[in-house]
Amino acid sequence: MDGLVNASAIPCENMIVYIWDMDETLILLKSLLDGSYAESFNGVKESRKGTDIGKHWENHILQVCDDYFFYEQMENYNQPCLDALSLYDDGRDLSDYNFNSDGFKHMHDDADRRKLAYRQRVIAQKYAQGLRHVLGQQLIELWDDLYQMTDNYTDGWFSSGHAFLQQILGRNTLSTSNYTRCQHINVLVTSGSLIPSLVKCLLFKLDDVFSYDNVYSSWDVGKLQCFSWIKERFSGQAVQFCVIGDGMEECMAAQRMNWPFIQIDFRPGGVHRFPGLTLRMVEHYIDVIYGPSTSDNGDE
Repeated sequence: MDGLVNASAIPCENMIVYIWDMDETLILLKSLLDGSYAESFNGVKESRKGTDIGKHWENHILQVCDDYFFYEQMENYNQPCLDALSLYDDGRDLSDYNFNSDGFKHMHDDADRRKLAYRQRVIAQKYAQGLRHVLGQQLIELWDDLYQMTDNYTDGWFSSGHAFLQQILGRNTLSTSNYTRCQHINVLVTSGSLIPSLVKCLLFKLDDVFSYDNVYSSWDVGKLQCFSWIKERFSGQAVQFCVIGDGMEECMAAQRMNWPFIQIDFRPGGVHRFPGLTLRMVEHYIDVIYGPSTSDNGDE
């Protein structure tokens, strides 16, 4: 897995890497399906509506995975990120490549790994293009309507989470030199398998705030291992990390790394939720571990 940490180093005077969980943090799906989100509102939210919304999303996710992202072929060969097998990719032109007849069924040798690497390259290209270049118009309209319905039902959870991620990236500023004065990076580490997680990013409109190379699946290796890879990838004395999620695994992994952890809670009285989480709150947790920052202060 050495390829996971071989990303080009970015010269910088300071860097903050925000490591996000996905489910029940940036998106709500499980809590819609099992009714726990609606129950937390003590009857204000209609539980059946939330469950129906969740089921629609499940169907969309599976359909897009199978129809456009080779999921039936790749389901049993999860990788922690799309670049994990890049060393096996010989750069072949895939414009006329037939993925249905190349004999990929197992992972026995380097030839099989190369076939999987081809698929992962195509997935990276589709992710970079976005779903509007992949889906038909009718499905796009259904997707847009479902997203808006979900955002309304969750009081803007999805759109406010996306806006917060955009706000983080908006803090990137260049100094007069070729060096980045302070770089802010969003990284996603999800406990789900990689292909459905990438499809979720696309369907929940997070692909503009998480590039495909910043999406990791901890399904097989655990979050602590992913955090270790991320630390090695973004190495440097001036690099700070902050973990935001809802689960115990990312909390314990952050503690092992001595990184700040912010616990997301979807309940109405939760301290950290969407809408509501601010950069000032996040800065407070970072300052507790690393000491007070000297730049980018004052953002809400």
